[in-house]
Amino acid sequence: MARKRKIQFSLVYRDMWQSSGKFQPRAEQLAEIAPIIVEMGCFSRVETNGGAFEQVQLLAGNNPNKAVRAFTKAFNEAGILTHMLDRGLNGLRMYPVPADVRKLMYKVKKAQGVDITRIFDGLNDPRNIIPSIRYAKEAGMIPQATLCITYSPVHTIKYYSNLADQLIEAGAPEICLKDMAGIGRPHFLGKLVKTIKDKHPEVIIEYHGHSGPGFSVASMLEVCENGADILDVAMEPISWGKVHPDVITIREMLADAGFDVPSINMNAYMRARSKTQEFIDDFLGYFMSPTNKETSSLLVGCGLPGGMMGSMMSDLRGVHAGINMYLRNNGQPELSIDDLLVKLFDEVAYVWPRVGYPPLVTPFSQYVKNVSLMNVYNMVRGEGRWQAIDQNVWNMILGKAGQLPGKLDKEIVDLAKSKGFEFSDADPQQFYPDALDEYRKEMDTNGWSYGEDDEELFELAMHDRQYRDLMSGVAKERFEEDLAKAKAEKFAKQGFDDEEIKKAMRAGTVAVEAPVSGIVLWEIDLVEGSMAPRVGAEFATGQPFCSIENSYGQMTEVLSLITGKIAEICVPQGKAVRKGEPIAYMRPAETEVRWPSYVSPLVRIEQMKRPHKRISRPRHS
Repeated sequence: MARKRKIQFSLVYRDMWQSSGKFQPRAEQLAEIAPIIVEMGCFSRVETNGGAFEQVQLLAGNNPNKAVRAFTKAFNEAGILTHMLDRGLNGLRMYPVPADVRKLMYKVKKAQGVDITRIFDGLNDPRNIIPSIRYAKEAGMIPQATLCITYSPVHTIKYYSNLADQLIEAGAPEICLKDMAGIGRPHFLGKLVKTIKDKHPEVIIEYHGHSGPGFSVASMLEVCENGADILDVAMEPISWGKVHPDVITIREMLADAGFDVPSINMNAYMRARSKTQEFIDDFLGYFMSPTNKETSSLLVGCGLPGGMMGSMMSDLRGVHAGINMYLRNNGQPELSIDDLLVKLFDEVAYVWPRVGYPPLVTPFSQYVKNVSLMNVYNMVRGEGRWQAIDQNVWNMILGKAGQLPGKLDKEIVDLAKSKGFEFSDADPQQFYPDALDEYRKEMDTNGWSYGEDDEELFELAMHDRQYRDLMSGVAKERFEEDLAKAKAEKFAKQGFDDEEIKKAMRAGTVAVEAPVSGIVLWEIDLVEGSMAPRVGAEFATGQPFCSIENSYGQMTEVLSLITGKIAEICVPQGKAVRKGEPIAYMRPAETEVRWPSYVSPLVRIEQMKRPHKRISRPRHS
């Protein structure tokens, strides 16, 4: 049989994680997996960053610029194209970005080794996409313009093909069909690809479809039969579910259909699979919802992205108790969580058309879900709809985020007018003035480096609150606390008792044992306050850890025997410990650092009082 066209595969490693859980692998982990992905030999492209990637790196206390450079390096050297996801007017965040920050983003990302930017707008408004096409080309990146796929009376073949015409005319050499909820019907998608290809045969078309409701495998075959060039795929252990189809299945399906598809180095696939599982076991798995490993036909009706199911169920559980308390107090039968889920899906079906059919993708899927959830909550309690609409939702309704695909319902228009709100059809960018000069002032005031290729300046401008938390150390401390809590909750759900939970959480740690019996005194501070250091506090080998005072008033200084972070504190300030008992448990760091042995006690005290170290005990009397 004669071979058909060549089909390329893109591994969406970033989106695999985002659709599975909250966090992304750290820079050193990404550097580990990249050469193995190269060795698999089947990917012409890899998605390395973008979307929530940088924000969640910051939330974990990691520098996202280091993560991007670490991940792209091996692909750049191997000639595999890297791509990112950007949100047009919103850049890499959930709300609009000034034009000067948007322009800087493409210069930074190109310098960091990212080749292609996938530009999408949650409303499919070309005014929010076209400037980014220009900015990307000026920076030397390839702009891939995106059609956010959904299923509604207004999202027709004509609607999407006209949008594609505008984006191609503006300079986009590639078009992505972003089927973020996986609800695009296969036949429809095939017709859309053919319509675009018939008019623009030179344009590359890439299809991105999530597995949630189960259409995506059929959709991939249909788009390929009609002219698509590249497919986004995933790999175990985080393929399928609410994520994306696995490359093995898609490769075999297309090979059987006669397409020219690359072979997969299965030895490398298995190593990459194993390495990815290591990352899950390390810490990422504690923030991954089991429901994201499941497909659900319920997603066909509501049209919500699969990646939202975990957060949506959490939200439902949050209001479930309150609703049932109200029902009990009023002599009405309680609702199960399934009853509530059906009510929410029905309410999404009511709300979505009335707010103009915004494609249910970040951030507009969250807006529609949040309004629907609060409508359900208030209606069950005998109150009316539309009582909890925040400013971001109003900006969408009023036109300040872009033009809605559909017409607003009179119910919504009248509500807006009753509040004195004004509608706008102006270019949304005008509402968000340039801001880089202000961020430069902040960098200068704090003495912060702008970083290689101004990447640190960009990070502050794009994610100012999270970047400040990174620089202060608050982000890392908060993450360590969240991780400890997530671990404890997971072990508790598995039926572990308190002692078993402690034992499980101590896996991989080293005990700091008391060399003598006495009272534990954490770090000497001659001014005020006393407390043990927080979980996550860092110590170098040989650094003073705490002191122990025996019954004769004699002090024994305890030094850290390893370089690492505190994982658990067993003996708080002022409590007794027996010789040989653990004072704390530490998790070893990968890099060994030694505290200088010549540092005098007074200097040690001052060193301990530097920012990010915990306040220590008062002078003992």
